[in-house]
Amino acid sequence: MSVQSKLIKAGHLIDMDDIIREGNPTLRAVAADVSFPLSDEDILLGEKMMQFLKHSQDPVMAEKLGLRGGVGLAAPQLDISKRIIAVLVPNPEDEEGNPPKEAYSLQEVMYNPKIVSHSVQDAALADGEGCLSVDRLVEGYVVRHSRVTVEYFDKNGEKHKIKLKGYNSIVVQHEIDHTNGVMFYDRINEKNPFAIKEGMLIIE
Repeated sequence: MSVQSKLIKAGHLIDMDDIIREGNPTLRAVAADVSFPLSDEDILLGEKMMQFLKHSQDPVMAEKLGLRGGVGLAAPQLDISKRIIAVLVPNPEDEEGNPPKEAYSLQEVMYNPKIVSHSVQDAALADGEGCLSVDRLVEGYVVRHSRVTVEYFDKNGEKHKIKLKGYNSIVVQHEIDHTNGVMFYDRINEKNPFAIKEGMLIIE
């Protein structure tokens, strides 16, 4: 049975055991485009990836399944070398602790996502980045584009073009990197991990 067949079985919930860790060659491979119309297997995989992110952000399910919280997951992290990513970025509560009008600022399964244009300005998260495939803390600024325009297809084969900035832009760039065999720490300055280039935006 292929890895994908196992993951999309009706009763299977993706957990941390399904996620491969650094050192596995799939994480360094350039993933293949998926073809359209999508196979049922690729549609199901996208749905399972999104389900994992929802579970990972739900305190009860995360504890039950032993999940680390995540806002993005790429198929190569599941040992499937295909250009499929899922992103789920929750909106914060307001200052009074009320839930946001929209639960998520970004919720999408993207097939064959690619960055078609980006800002000159760079950006990095103040607290650095983590990754479900990396079990250690890697400190330093992960230098990315502060704004990107991304093209992708949805599960129905419809093409979309979205402009992203701030945290959402960083999340999507991180996941697209996975489909290109790039790890987040490849983008940290080795000699000076906290170097700030002129004009670089630090996102709190």
